[in-house]
Amino acid sequence: MSSTNTPRVSVVVIAYNDAALVGEAVTSALAQGPVVGEVIAVDDASTDGTARVLDELAAVHPRLKVVHRTENSGGCGTPRNDGIAAATEPYVLFLDSDDVLPPGAAAALVRGAEEHRAPVTVGACVRRELPQGHDVPWMPGLHTPGEVIERPADRPGLVRDTLCVNKLYERSFLDKHGIRFPDGRFVYEDFVFTARVLAAAPRIAVVPELVYVWHVRRAAARVSISLDRKDVGNWAARVQAHAAAAAVLTAADPALGLACQVKFLEYDLRMYLRELGTDPGYQAAWWTLTRDYVAGFDEAAVEAAGARARWIVRVLRAAPAPPADVRRLMRFAAEPPRLLPPYARNADGVPVWSEETPAVLDGLAELPVAELPVTVDAEPAGGGARLTLRVHDLYGRLAEAPPRTAQLRFVPRAGGEPVVVQAVALRPDGADGWSAELPFRLAALAATGRRRGLRGIQAWDVRVSVDCADGSSLLTALRPLGDLLRRRALLSGRYGVLLTQPYRTAAGSLALRLAPGAEGAATFVRNRLGRARPGRRPR
Repeated sequence: MSSTNTPRVSVVVIAYNDAALVGEAVTSALAQGPVVGEVIAVDDASTDGTARVLDELAAVHPRLKVVHRTENSGGCGTPRNDGIAAATEPYVLFLDSDDVLPPGAAAALVRGAEEHRAPVTVGACVRRELPQGHDVPWMPGLHTPGEVIERPADRPGLVRDTLCVNKLYERSFLDKHGIRFPDGRFVYEDFVFTARVLAAAPRIAVVPELVYVWHVRRAAARVSISLDRKDVGNWAARVQAHAAAAAVLTAADPALGLACQVKFLEYDLRMYLRELGTDPGYQAAWWTLTRDYVAGFDEAAVEAAGARARWIVRVLRAAPAPPADVRRLMRFAAEPPRLLPPYARNADGVPVWSEETPAVLDGLAELPVAELPVTVDAEPAGGGARLTLRVHDLYGRLAEAPPRTAQLRFVPRAGGEPVVVQAVALRPDGADGWSAELPFRLAALAATGRRRGLRGIQAWDVRVSVDCADGSSLLTALRPLGDLLRRRALLSGRYGVLLTQPYRTAAGSLALRLAPGAEGAATFVRNRLGRARPGRRPR
């Protein structure tokens, strides 16, 4: 085994019109130490000064080689292929111009690759929400640190990790199997590249270290491809990429192809459905495209998918156009899932989506309570100091448990442990549900946030835990009703004034913004003015 002091890795950085960020990416690659023999930056014919930034860095750092494309490729695949062609080290690692490699990433991957003689080595990745700095693990639980997977067919679930950037590749392996990215304007090119890698059946080693930090800038003037979902073209590109990847995997091993289709139903489909929006033209185009694509899926893939994904497919197949309750379907696709009332049954008494769209909700009886898409409504009570909660039954499933207590949990949107409020007993309300009044003391919540170091505006998701008599429980979001979303200014002995803004998230769930004291109020006003400026993208 070679030492990680010996150059072993070529890091390929691709950039297009990213002069403000590419320097940080390249610097993070150079900072990996001597294990990185070269950093190959491919500028895809930028027009904003990216080329100048790279050339200035290359003049200072001999390990940096810059490839200048004279014509923009229209995608990420061609510049990555150019980087592979220019690479001279035994291993290749990919990095996007707006992301970074954490310290020690390359060395950890090389150790894993050489210890296990693995052509592909994978490590942990996080999506870092900026500017908050909140890290969200990518595909947690998919890989077990330290494991060695002899063949991808042994772990079909690997098709869910479509990233190419959290992995180290043996360059001779890529060359032997002719594995490259799709060229030209091909969005989601990593779907196809990853499928080609898995189809070649490499041994895959898993290292425990964090090896990639994926920066998510939702307020950026030019958002990343994965966040740019304002028109149906993005979804069409994702469907095209998935179809190409599924074809590659099916040809290599039917089990991998089936897993790829299941992943689409459980992940891609739900992700886009919950953000479908309100534009009728977009909804109609999305519905037609999706319905036509899913119609060609292997029925075994639909049956293998989870209940939520299956029900969505059933609704798609039953409705030739977006149904009147399409927003209800969006809420059901959200996380956590909620199936809003009313709850219909067909002539045989079987639960169906609705009377208008009688798609059968198969498997409902077998779902554990924790996985039921239960709806819990929240309305203000006691002048806003308390909440009235109503837990809806779901086709009689909760009545089997039945619910006994409800407990509010306030979860910091920036990450951290929830603030848990004392549980309150639920009572049957005689209308297929259970109700309770719970304390909603926002001044105390703001004080807790301050003690935890939250400054300025505090943002909280509101969740409710429902515990049942049979020992089961569920955790879900709240649906705000009435005038719960009204902004209030509360007098506070601690802060003088506390501005509170309950609001509805994109998923339709209750969340809170709290602005304690003069500092918080000033930040609140500045943010509102910023959101009102013309041309600013909404968060």
